[in-house]
Amino acid sequence: MPHLPTYIYLVFGLTVVAAIWLFARAAHYNKWFLIGLGAWLVLRTVPGLFFTNPAAAPSPPRFPFVLLVPIVAFLLLFNTARGKAFIDQLSLRALTIFHIVRIPVEIVLFWLFAHKAIPEIMTFEGRNFDIFSGLSAPIMYYVGFATGKVNKSLLLVWNVTCLALVLNIVFYSVLSAPTRFQQFAFDQPNLAIGQFPFVLLPGCIVPLVLFAHLASIRKLLNLKKSPVDPKIVST
Repeated sequence: MPHLPTYIYLVFGLTVVAAIWLFARAAHYNKWFLIGLGAWLVLRTVPGLFFTNPAAAPSPPRFPFVLLVPIVAFLLLFNTARGKAFIDQLSLRALTIFHIVRIPVEIVLFWLFAHKAIPEIMTFEGRNFDIFSGLSAPIMYYVGFATGKVNKSLLLVWNVTCLALVLNIVFYSVLSAPTRFQQFAFDQPNLAIGQFPFVLLPGCIVPLVLFAHLASIRKLLNLKKSPVDPKIVST
């Protein structure tokens, strides 16, 4: 991967910190969430300090594996009593504004493309439309809760749409990485996302984004069935 300017690392690092802080706020700084996330970040960060060539990653490729562990965690959270209790105490307001972190993420991805570290297909000039999610998050935060009531239908449609957008970029990111599964961007593969610190995008930010949408959808569907519970929309 080519040498990158310091400002790219700085902006990305601040984005990771902001994402963790915003989600921790949504979780009311739950101790077990912070411990689990901290352990996962250590697990993801340490190997990334030693592997510099994603093409040399062991089989199966490390990049898809980064998403496998969060998926298992999601299944446990959505299918156990304690997991559901954790989800139900999350702040829907905070989960909504959390998605503003996707704005600097998209800017960093564009900078990485400009320095030939990822393909154009992964940016807003290619097939990545995820910046819409970040730009619309403050609007949804205002419109969705402005009247003191939750605009359930609007927020539900927005969350489903933005969930599809992040899954879209995950699809192109995985299939643009230099592995035996690569299908896109052979002239300029996805190099940066498999290396430290950018491995924290699929290893931290993307799982938090996915979980925020899935948790919000669960909470909004529950709201359609019952009166508003203050803890569902609390800040």
